[in-house]
Amino acid sequence: MRTVLRRSPAARPAASAAALLAAVLGLLLLLAASPASAAGGIDEASTALKKSQVYVDPAMTSRFSEDQAAALSKKLKDADKPIYVAVIPANAQYPGPTVIRDLRTKVGVVGVYAVWRGDAFKADSDSAAFSRAASANLAGASFRSHQGDINATLNDFVDQAVGQVKGHAADSGGVSTAAIVVPLALLALAGGGVFLLFRRAKKRKEEQARVELAQLRTVVDEDITAFGEELDRLDFNPGAPDADDAQRADYSHALDSYERAKQTMDAAKRPADVAPVTEALADGRFSLATLAARRDKRPLPDRRPPCFFDPRHGPSVQDVDWAPAGGAPRTVPACAADAARLASGQDPDIRTVHTEFGQQPYWNAGPAYSPWAGGYFGGGLLPGLLVGTALGSIISSPDEAWAAGADGYGSGFEGGDVSGADFNSSDFGGFDGGDFGDSGGGSDFGGF
Repeated sequence: MRTVLRRSPAARPAASAAALLAAVLGLLLLLAASPASAAGGIDEASTALKKSQVYVDPAMTSRFSEDQAAALSKKLKDADKPIYVAVIPANAQYPGPTVIRDLRTKVGVVGVYAVWRGDAFKADSDSAAFSRAASANLAGASFRSHQGDINATLNDFVDQAVGQVKGHAADSGGVSTAAIVVPLALLALAGGGVFLLFRRAKKRKEEQARVELAQLRTVVDEDITAFGEELDRLDFNPGAPDADDAQRADYSHALDSYERAKQTMDAAKRPADVAPVTEALADGRFSLATLAARRDKRPLPDRRPPCFFDPRHGPSVQDVDWAPAGGAPRTVPACAADAARLASGQDPDIRTVHTEFGQQPYWNAGPAYSPWAGGYFGGGLLPGLLVGTALGSIISSPDEAWAAGADGYGSGFEGGDVSGADFNSSDFGGFDGGDFGDSGGGSDFGGF
């Protein structure tokens, strides 16, 4: 008697699913193992950048070898930062006016893009990853320091940038052709991968917010303490015979502002929550300035923003012309003491904060300080005051900063996020001298 083994109908769908999964995995492996087609120019460069973060056109290998490129690629991989470097000839395959923007579009990752083209070197960046002014300045300084040595220039630039760029490098396979993306998406959906990826991104953003709030808490606590000490030193008795209702109202408002600042900071959960704290402190200091004018029988002060150099100095009394180191002149509000210092040729008393690079003026301390500054200098004033600084490159308007309560900057992407072609069109070639020009000689930005 012959026994016939039959597969139950219930097993067939499972087997079919397993076979389909195996086929998809095989397709993925085949696609991953196949070399990308070499279309030349921007397409070939962007494909290579997505894999190794470094691309060298064959025409440039005599000046920047494959070994040098491999070493730089390893350095970038170890640093885990979204920095992309291309070494290309100055020809029509890589149009000077648009090459950096085109590479950014094709690579599709929020980050820093540094390009040596012919005999010129330039860099640009998404402001969510790195200050555009800083990337331009680093490129110019690195180029001028090494007199045409591509390897030394690129390594100098990368060494300086890795400690300042925000975010992490994108996965080498995270941006690929549609033939790879579609099967990956199907597998991710089938296995719950999409949920895990979103949860990981959310945790990363939450951790970033936690770290930045801790930075801000130290600085804001110093501001609150300084205002509390001003109140303690104030020689004012609301019950004194010479105190009138207006003076008592000013004093009460200052006390209320102090309490509101403390309570708001105690309840802060994210960086955006800091803006109302510094706004309350600015409001309280103006009440003290009004109280002082009433007591001295002086005209009441106009409502003005705090002193730009250090908001703890209180409301400004006049506008002064000033330029940060290496920056363009601009008009900023200043307290009487700082205005006098500048008039006599001295430096103003600038508020500095602790960073990984030591004490820095707050406007060079990074994007975490945008809500702190936004509370003091709200409205349309802030971008103009900070133009050309690390913080100013991030805040094009208060609505785009943490101060507005966003979950990030601009579009919400951060360094290393895959955005595809969805990035700020004013970046990458839109700044003064930001492209290579038609000749690629680099005579505009960077000073070469």
